[in-house]
Amino acid sequence: MSHDFVLRGGTVVDAQNEGRPLDLLIQDGRIAAHLAPGTPVGSGAPEMSAHGLHVFAGLIDAHIHFGFGEKITEYETETVYAAQGGFTTVLGYFLNNEGYTDVYRREQEYARTRAHVDYGFHFSVANEMHVRELAEYVEKYGVTSFKYFMNFKGEEGRYLGLDGTDDGYFYDLLAQAAKLGDVKVVCHTENIEIVNRLRKRLQAEGRDTLKDWSACKPAFTEAESCVRAMMFAEHLNARIYIPHLSTRMALDEVRRWRQRYEHVYVETCPHYLTHDENADIGPLGKANPPFRSDDDVQAMWEGLRDGSIDVVASDHVPRKKSTKERPMWLASQGFPGTATILPVLLSEGYHKGRLGLSRIADLLTRRPAQIFNLDPDKGSLQVGAHADLTLVDLDKVRTVNAQELGSYSDYSLYDGWSLKGWPVRTIVRGETVMQDGKIVGKPGHGKYLSRELKSN
Repeated sequence: MSHDFVLRGGTVVDAQNEGRPLDLLIQDGRIAAHLAPGTPVGSGAPEMSAHGLHVFAGLIDAHIHFGFGEKITEYETETVYAAQGGFTTVLGYFLNNEGYTDVYRREQEYARTRAHVDYGFHFSVANEMHVRELAEYVEKYGVTSFKYFMNFKGEEGRYLGLDGTDDGYFYDLLAQAAKLGDVKVVCHTENIEIVNRLRKRLQAEGRDTLKDWSACKPAFTEAESCVRAMMFAEHLNARIYIPHLSTRMALDEVRRWRQRYEHVYVETCPHYLTHDENADIGPLGKANPPFRSDDDVQAMWEGLRDGSIDVVASDHVPRKKSTKERPMWLASQGFPGTATILPVLLSEGYHKGRLGLSRIADLLTRRPAQIFNLDPDKGSLQVGAHADLTLVDLDKVRTVNAQELGSYSDYSLYDGWSLKGWPVRTIVRGETVMQDGKIVGKPGHGKYLSRELKSN
């Protein structure tokens, strides 16, 4: 299909609107005009029907991990998986001890010919060279967000090949990020010193359920770290983003702190909305942070409703199920997630009266685009934006089957769940990539997103 067409008959949803009838003129991969329904177009562009469907700006998953699947082909499998879920943009984390100049070059070689959707990178910073080269990463590679693991002290990060750091390092990193301006430092908030003690104790008692995994990382270990990250950020005028927030205690601290300092952004993940520590799925449900209490699950929904949570993202890790089929303490952490985000939010949120469509659009399009410097091209349906469109059938009921979704990973937390509300077409810059559950786009259509800092 050519890049030029008119999308007719859809109900358009964005962060301000629950849904309004609107036709869209698409030219050269961008949104060229908003048209009253049925308005004739002189250019004779072909028409695409969106009758009966809701049209969202292309969805953005701001938190996936590269490097845990098949290192080269994952750029194909995981962007197929994203497209199946209606996602047109993914931002992937790298965890490396080496300088990112080589990492960037190598990964781009892999990605360029394979990606089905647009993609950007976050770099994890773990040594002195990374702080020294921060400005270069922003200027040369358009990377404007950097991850810092507050828990990687001593040996904790060794399994990923990352150095142990300390608060002095964190202080310097935030100071350098603040100097550059609108850089986001993504802070994994976890007090590992407390966790290590509790974990040893529980392991010695032979305890090994999901509830025990949660008990070794109680809410306090997340919340206390959040407070410290926010205090550092406020003191240094840095912007921080707290990923995978999972507890009421931490969310309450964020709400309090934001009355003092506004540059704190928060993400939660779909699994913290659907699973708690009593889930009967054993090591399959091992994540970091762990599944929490039922009250914490309710708190995450409240945070989505009242706006104190900015983004929902997957923390997608495309490992095989076999890496989970071990005793709890040895099982791998995390699971695949991108393709099921929207059905979870529609089925468990919209259809159960917990969230409006505009709020879902905010969480999956506008906010991630604003926070991670992807706007104005991404995250909205404004004239001039990329023609990234996710066409959704709100009433489509589908049983989750990981095999149909295309990830290198061979399972889903939601296998066998019947979810209501699915994307039926994914359009990236005017090109249909997924239609009715089939990938129709070519690998290599996805482009790298070099991001620019907003001027202060």
